Amino acid sequence: MKPSVAVHKFSSCDGCQLAFLNLGEDLLALTELVDIRHFLEAGLAEEDAKVDIAFIEGSVSTSEDAARLRHIRDNSRHLITIGACATAGGIQALRNLHDTTGWTAALYASPQYIDSLDQVTPIRDVIPVDLELWGCPVNGRQVIAAVQQLLFGVAPPRQQDSVCLDCKRAGNTCVLVSGNAPCLGPVTHAGCGALCPAFGRACYGCYGPLENSNTEALAQQFARLGLDAAAITRRFGLITSGAEPFAGTVAKWRGLPT
Repeated sequence: MKPSVAVHKFSSCDGCQLAFLNLGEDLLALTELVDIRHFLEAGLAEEDAKVDIAFIEGSVSTSEDAARLRHIRDNSRHLITIGACATAGGIQALRNLHDTTGWTAALYASPQYIDSLDQVTPIRDVIPVDLELWGCPVNGRQVIAAVQQLLFGVAPPRQQDSVCLDCKRAGNTCVLVSGNAPCLGPVTHAGCGALCPAFGRACYGCYGPLENSNTEALAQQFARLGLDAAAITRRFGLITSGAEPFAGTVAKWRGLPT
């Protein structure tokens, strides 16, 4: 019997699930190795299936999410979170910096019907997670590699290179040095192939912060480039604001305790 897989969605844009589907022939090859039991984006619905590997896309944003996550955890041998939302709260975590009750009341005529938590959290804050795959969206081939390694009993290694190293390998001109662009490449995990810098744009930190990265030194450099505190906060807090040390840098530049 082939190992079984499920893909579950929480608060997200579906981009990481699309990374699966966009694999095309590689996804077909994966189905030769595993039995995909639940994957709504692909038309497979078996929410309560007991599986060997469960993938989680999205963050915890509603009161029902925690109970559903525990149920998935109980039904899964391995649980892997994919993408910035599941690993660091994603774009939804921006609400953590503001008064959720206030803006909900301002937007909706009947806010009492909106089931939305004041604080958005990554999946690991609710249930144990075996592996986190970062990205916005996640790299589909990275997901395939993780599945194959788990099937053979090998722990997938975490990427330790920065986006800067990918830029050097590709021969990209440094947008921070040459263009004074507020690039997060020096403190961000590689994984996207340095996509934004390859087109002359600054990195947004989609693959999350490197361990022991000096985000404060980079924030000070952004200030020397002319960015004010609000702009620096937006830069570090856009996609992976729930991940340390980005969260600490955001708090400091907002005047909050770290």
